[in-house]
Parts: sequence; structure tokens; C-alpha cells
Amino acid sequence: MNGHQHLFVPGPTNLPEPVRQAMNLPMEDMRAPDFGEFVHGLLDDLRKVYRMDGGRVFIFPSSGTGAWEAAIQNTLQPGDRVLMSRFGQFSMLWADMAERLGLQPDVIDVEWGKGVPVEDYAARLEADTEHRIKAVFVTHNETATGVASDVAAVRRALDAADHPALLFVDGVSSIASIEFEMDAWGVDLAVSGSQKGFMLPAGLGILAVSDKALDINKTLGEAAMPRCYFSFEDMIRLNDTGYFPYTPATQLLRGLRTSLDLLLDAGIETVWARHARLAAGVRAAVQAWDGCTLVAQGPQWHSDTVSAIFAPEGVDARDVISAAYYTYQTSLGSGLSQLAGRAFRIGHLGSLNPVMLCGAISAAEMALRDAGARIEPGSGIAAAQEHFRDTTPAGG
Repeated sequence: MNGHQHLFVPGPTNLPEPVRQAMNLPMEDMRAPDFGEFVHGLLDDLRKVYRMDGGRVFIFPSSGTGAWEAAIQNTLQPGDRVLMSRFGQFSMLWADMAERLGLQPDVIDVEWGKGVPVEDYAARLEADTEHRIKAVFVTHNETATGVASDVAAVRRALDAADHPALLFVDGVSSIASIEFEMDAWGVDLAVSGSQKGFMLPAGLGILAVSDKALDINKTLGEAAMPRCYFSFEDMIRLNDTGYFPYTPATQLLRGLRTSLDLLLDAGIETVWARHARLAAGVRAAVQAWDGCTLVAQGPQWHSDTVSAIFAPEGVDARDVISAAYYTYQTSLGSGLSQLAGRAFRIGHLGSLNPVMLCGAISAAEMALRDAGARIEPGSGIAAAQEHFRDTTPAGG
């Protein structure tokens, strides 16, 4: 094999070379006198990415799923009613976790290809005059279907109903990539993971928590869910000194320092704009491929971090993925659950540029043809190229 395997799944994402180099260091003492100052700097700069002034950010040595669990365990009680919606693999998993942790999920099932049903949320919140709903869950970016939802609209629905429920957001594949405003949108708990927009290996679950949610955590007392590893109380006590209640993933934290520097030096709005431009190039290619369509059912649902793409009728998307991997050294995302065999995914988040993404589009186009798709050779890559040429920012 010549060259390297190309990675275009929606996480883990490609690592910037400075981030990889920052993690290539000897083991260090996580109790060293100067380590606390380093940690405080990380937590402060994470708040800038989340766009928050108050509250706190926690870094758990876990996946984003661990941060999901921490958010629930520290702010809700067994038997609490929560409002959720399912429209893809990861929103399904979140609802499953809520049920397994003893909550009572009020789940709205939505056709895959659409996102959070804001009008239905608004109606249920308006009808809940006794405020039995304790939390509203929003999967900001459903990675399985390439669908983004309107978090700000859910906040408006809560405010219109004058409802005190906490607003939970799964931002694993959105935060540090597409627009996210913790304070402006009134988000109370927001989860992300290191392997997506933060451009790191998997292993850090990052959870931002509002002052309101922290106050609720303090009042739960004996009614709270059992917790140990994910305890806010333990984390707060040690984080205030710059340390952790258990051994932290020090090399990942060093990589996170460099990743945050790259994101903040570029400007987070610039990062959002770059992802929007890259995503539009992929969508232009899909539009040019005969028989291919996005799973997302309309522009209002388009994700700027991942595109899930229906293969043409009669073409097994698993053959497309296999051909891309074995013949063209390119990893594309698979179709999950009910999309298995029907769709493949192109991840376009993290450390990417248009030329890299043109490589992914070219590999997908060749793999589609190998799998039997009757698409015009070069049609998708030409459409993407013209989009990128037309939208090149001043100065390159």
C-alpha cells in the first residue's frame, strides 16, 4: 500500500500535525505543582468554545457517552419525566440510556431524515402546566443521518411556555464545528467528545454545565442518582485546585491545549464558516450524482459536519464502503441501523480542507461506480471543485 489510509468518517477525525506532536511526549506527573495552572487554562478556554460566561466545564476521561451519563446522573432523579425525540442511531441511544437510568422518557419518534420536532416539543411543554417534565433533550447533530436541529428554537419553546425544565444538548458532533451558543441559547448541559471537532483521539468526554444545573445538583441530596466516577461534587472539589479526582489522560489534555489554540486563534466563527463551506461542497457533489440523495430531508436539516447519502436504487451502500476502503484506501462512514446497506456517510469535520475533501468525493465516486451506480464519471468532483473555487475566501 502506498501513501496512507484516508479517513472521512464523522469521527474520529483527522488530527492536525501540531496536535499529534503535542501528545508525543513522555509521561508526566499529574500531581506536579504546575499542572493545576495548565488545567485551569484548559477549562477557561473550553468555555470560550462553548460560548459561555457562567457555569463550569468538566473533562472526564471517557467517551461522549460517559458525559451523557454524567449529565443525567448529576441533575435528575429516578422517575423524572424527560422530553426526548428519536430520529437516528444516537438519539435512540440517548433515549435508551435515559430509560436504563430510571427516567421516564416521553419520546417522540420522528422519521429519519428530519430532526427535533420543535412544534411538538412546544405543544407538550405548553400542556405541562404542572411542570412534570424536568428536562428537554436535543440531539443537536444526528451523526447517523446527517441532520442538524435548531437548539435555539427549543429554547424559545421553553421560554414561551414559561417552563423551568433543563435543556440538555448532545453536541458531540457539533460543538467546535458548527454554531453553538451555550449562554445565548440557554443550554443547561452540553456534551461533546474529543474525537470530533476538537480533533483529538477518542477518550475525553467534555461536559458544560450552566449555573442553573449546578444549583439543581446541589439541591438533590439523597434523592439523587447514585454516582461515583461521574460525580460533579468530586470533580468540583479537585478542579478548583486544578487537578482531578482520578488519573487524567495527560497526553490527551496536552493535545487539547494545542487544539484549543488552533480553534481560538482561527476564531470560532471562522471555524463554523469553514465547516459550512466544506459541507456545501459535498452536497454539490451528491446533487450531481444520478440516483444519490441526502438522507436529510431538506436544507433546514442539513448538517455541516457529516452528510449521510442514499446510494442509488439497486446499489448496496456496503459495497460502496468496501470498495472505497479496499480499492481506494478511503474510509467512509457506514449506514447505521435502518440505514445499513442503504446509505454511506462522508464526514467533513475537524482538520480538513477542500483538497482533502475532494479526495474523499473522488474515492466515493469511483466506489459508487464500482458498486454499480450509473453516475457520470467526474460529475460529483467537478461540482465540488466549482463550489470550492467560487467560495475561496480572500487570501486563500
